[in-house]
Amino acid sequence: MAIKKLQYFVNGTFKDSKSTKIVNVYDPSTGSIIAEMPCCTEDEVNEAVAAAKNAFKSWSTTAPSKRAAIMFKVKELLDTHLDELTMMVAKENGKCWEEAKGDVLKAIEPTELACGIPSLLASEGEALFDASRGYDTIRYREPLGVFAGIAPFNFPAMIPMGWMTPMCIACGNTIVLKVSSNTPMTSLRIAELYKEAGVPDGVVNIVPCTRNEAEMLLSHPDIKGITFVGTTTVGLHIYSEAAKTGKRVQALCEAKNHALILEDAPIDRTAASIINASYGCAGERCMALPVIVVQDSIADKLVAAIVDQAKNMKIGPAYDKNSKLGPVIDDKHRQRIIAWIEKGISEGAKLVLDGRNIIVDGYENGFYLGPTILDHVTSDMTVGQREIFGPVLCIKRCKDFEDGLNMMNANPFANGSAIFTQNGHYAREFARRTDGGMVGINVGIPVPIGMFPFNGHKQSFFGDLHCLGRDGVRFYTESKVVTSRWFDEEAKKEKEVSTWDGTI
Repeated sequence: MAIKKLQYFVNGTFKDSKSTKIVNVYDPSTGSIIAEMPCCTEDEVNEAVAAAKNAFKSWSTTAPSKRAAIMFKVKELLDTHLDELTMMVAKENGKCWEEAKGDVLKAIEPTELACGIPSLLASEGEALFDASRGYDTIRYREPLGVFAGIAPFNFPAMIPMGWMTPMCIACGNTIVLKVSSNTPMTSLRIAELYKEAGVPDGVVNIVPCTRNEAEMLLSHPDIKGITFVGTTTVGLHIYSEAAKTGKRVQALCEAKNHALILEDAPIDRTAASIINASYGCAGERCMALPVIVVQDSIADKLVAAIVDQAKNMKIGPAYDKNSKLGPVIDDKHRQRIIAWIEKGISEGAKLVLDGRNIIVDGYENGFYLGPTILDHVTSDMTVGQREIFGPVLCIKRCKDFEDGLNMMNANPFANGSAIFTQNGHYAREFARRTDGGMVGINVGIPVPIGMFPFNGHKQSFFGDLHCLGRDGVRFYTESKVVTSRWFDEEAKKEKEVSTWDGTI
């Protein structure tokens, strides 16, 4: 199969990059190279920013109802091309078919939210007649300008074209997306659909590039804000550097989500939830469940049930609809995960299920790892504290609710957390006292729908306003308050004006 030469997308046009830096795009299921993505040059990134800045002039003054109509068309096209985009995600990322489809659906969901932008903007405004002796005051929200989105490899549809783009442009801004060079194809195809839907040239621009070129965006005078998803180290750097130049930032970062399993939880049903949450998307998601904290009294039974179910998972290529666990993104990442497994063993964890050295017949060169379970992980082991980003489940054991909750809250990350119990008191206490920003009660992956924010805490998030929901509207707009007064005939005759007549 011929290797496709990819282009970048600026001002409504696909262009060949002049860069000599090329990143191979793999099909993780086979290990073969399917495309080559040039990393855009500094000039090409500047070109994208200039195009976005120019497009902002007219797009920002386009009526919200007109922008919403275009977003409705975007949504329609995404629905029409769902299977095509699903295959594209499966091919370049390695998610199993239903997971890849979910990735695209999670790009459609925020697009639907953006279709309601006139109502969302109106609901964020306020007006008061006679705010003070004849003065009327109104607050409304207006777009800021050009935003930069910096996206990772693991959700090539949902993150750049769901979390970042729809609300940004629906609010009247324009965007320059630095998508992952490992998984650029889905975003580039969706950008093409945006153009077909009537999104004006320059409103959406896509420039895969290296960190060197991306660094420019943090200080570029024409960039008003940065939205980022990736590692905590990079997220903190982006937050710190971009804030220095007055940019607003939302940085969604690493996680080490924990679930507390109490002794009244139904064993088999809970095990099934853990399997889904831990091994879905091969563990390559910040809302994966890589750690469970289980009460001692049921630990052995639960571990046995998890091992039994995990052993029966069908490992295979992403586009085989019978596969339940697909490959990881590339061999480098696979080796990194294997190193973490070996680190856990050296730290004293008990390896009760080994997913190394998995070979899939007919796909021997694919980047596969089987489900892996490390039991008796303790708080002093780094394997249970740091993000692995792979199909590895760590099991910690606790005496009771308080012991388990304390163990969980000691972790520096706090994207999500969950509890499995039939006890309403403990469920309520957990929801109130857990550090996790997104909480599941008998729900392993507590990601809310798009009308709510993706709400990470602690070192899982840097910024003030999260993505999606009303936070998303506020992040992509600036509040403006206007006070006015109109004079009747008597007021026109006034010859003295006081600053202290009620306006402040």
